Amino acid sequence: MSTTVLPRPAESQPPGLTGIRLIVTILLAAWFVLVVSLGAAGTFVGTPGSPPIALATAVASPLVLFFALFRLSPSFRDFALSIDLRFIAGIQAWRWAGLGFLTLYAYNVLPAVFALPAGLGDMAIGFTAPWIVLSLARRPAFAASAAFVRWNVLGILDLVVALGIGTASAALASGAPGEVSTAPMATLPLLVIPAFLVPVFLMLHTVALLQSRRMARD
Repeated sequence: MSTTVLPRPAESQPPGLTGIRLIVTILLAAWFVLVVSLGAAGTFVGTPGSPPIALATAVASPLVLFFALFRLSPSFRDFALSIDLRFIAGIQAWRWAGLGFLTLYAYNVLPAVFALPAGLGDMAIGFTAPWIVLSLARRPAFAASAAFVRWNVLGILDLVVALGIGTASAALASGAPGEVSTAPMATLPLLVIPAFLVPVFLMLHTVALLQSRRMARD
């Protein structure tokens, strides 16, 4: 009879992963500082009607680096696959803050076509995250279940849809006086969401799915 065991919390992981964990922490901090610095300089602000190339690069670059390290670095791969799934799911609970998108829509800061799906999708993932954490704590085998996989896939889909709508909205904006567009997403403090938090959430969902597949296979 087999027993499913979740990855151990960071404090009880093998000492060999401590260095990788420190490097990842430093990279995340440096990435955050870089996003804020570039945002303060207006780097991501584009002209109405043009694709948000700079912002798209900020979203894609860390993801490309993540997948490259996962494929090429066994140490990084071991670290990623050792992250506690309860921690990964718990971090997603912060997405209840998608309520802020609805507030910004109510005050005509963001357009409904973007704010409503992005806000409601994030809130759905954020509000269900505690249930996922509780299920993992009570029954570690839940990590290999179809329900856990679906939740992570829906979390990724929500982010991808929001990015797609935001990109399309920016490209279709006319810049007319009084037009409500997604332009505020390219400025601080909202910039931190697409340029930092979204890639982090996508990475965490990916790690969760990879761990789930490994557990199901084992």
